[in-house]
Amino acid sequence: MSRTIAIVGLGYVGLPLAETYMDQGFRVIGIDKDENKLKLLNEGRSYIADVPEAKIRLFVQSGQLEVSSEYSSIAAAEAVIMCVPTPLNQQHEPDMAYLIEASRDMSGHLQPGQLVALESSTYPGTTREVILPLLEQSGLRIGVELFVGFSPERVNPGSRRYALQEIPKIVSGITSACADRTEELYQAAFHKVVRVSSTETAEMAKLLENTFRFVNISFMNEFAMLCDRLGINVWEVVEAASTKPFGFKAFYPGPGVGGHCIPVDPLYLQWKAHQLEVDSTFIEASTRINRSMPAYVVSRIKQAMEDSVLTGKRILVLGVTFKEDVADIRESSSIEILRLLMAEGAQVEYHDPLVTDLKDSGLELTSAELDTEILEASDCVLLAVHHKGLPLDQVVAHASLVFDTRNALRGRQGKARVIALGDGTSGHFKSLG
Repeated sequence: MSRTIAIVGLGYVGLPLAETYMDQGFRVIGIDKDENKLKLLNEGRSYIADVPEAKIRLFVQSGQLEVSSEYSSIAAAEAVIMCVPTPLNQQHEPDMAYLIEASRDMSGHLQPGQLVALESSTYPGTTREVILPLLEQSGLRIGVELFVGFSPERVNPGSRRYALQEIPKIVSGITSACADRTEELYQAAFHKVVRVSSTETAEMAKLLENTFRFVNISFMNEFAMLCDRLGINVWEVVEAASTKPFGFKAFYPGPGVGGHCIPVDPLYLQWKAHQLEVDSTFIEASTRINRSMPAYVVSRIKQAMEDSVLTGKRILVLGVTFKEDVADIRESSSIEILRLLMAEGAQVEYHDPLVTDLKDSGLELTSAELDTEILEASDCVLLAVHHKGLPLDQVVAHASLVFDTRNALRGRQGKARVIALGDGTSGHFKSLG
């Protein structure tokens, strides 16, 4: 008989995880409060590009995938994996509401012998200090009748370089017995499992991974601004530095950071540090730099205009998601750029093949058709997100001015005047060619 697990939260983390376990023969009970997601899944449809629709349809038809909004369904599972959102609130502090609600709702349905594993990114101490007391309301003894662990998600939406099961899985538990159960569960689906000594260590490891990227991206953003002033092309500099076979890892500038992890996880760590009255200088500086990038992009566009005025100018923004080839606008820097351009009086339109309608905190726009007419009519085209399939040759052939934040147009020829973020075109020194 196949093993059964429950996954709470069927978003960019939960649904690929469900697919991974079903590929190994597990039966999955999916729990989500979003009735639209449940409807799509019951119809055999996938709303995440990384999860093939044909597989969802097969899993649903065979009964291997069952979805519900009711937590009572978890009683039939040997383990419950929590993949609920852990966003920031308006004060940029951890918002534990989804996690607390899910823990409370499931506690009355837990059965002796079950494992509860948390995957959501959060600050060190969450599993033990927030989740554990709520699960203990079940009356089950931790490490004896109920087992609790933490295993941080390592999903990279939109990337197919590594299959999920090929990415090493960090596992931990509240007790040694809890860690044993957590390790066994993930060994059944992942090629390599890395066990650490405590849930706090596993939580901190995830924050290190994303804070490392956050800090390095912020440094490259600052470095790109410096290159602009000096008249040096940052992309060429990174390419040259990357030839060193040791001691260097390439990061690249951009219009900001976005998504559910990179701009969020470092602030979880910063919040925890402030609780302990410890400074987090790198995170504070990195946050300031990354948040300044949308305004810097707008300033460079103004600089590229002959009269440095955006009022009445028609600007087309290509891409509004937080990264390429992912239909997710959470914390997207493109949206902040849209707002800033509008505040400058520009007539702003956008095109994104993955986001037909954009609705975000009062902002309501519809993706424009990307054709010759709109390219020729735009005073500036801003390439904010480099989705695969964007007709970049068409863009440089028909636009008059393009500001490229991703260096995607390097080497392409056309009538457009192309300026790239950090290309040094406005600075002191000029490259030889």
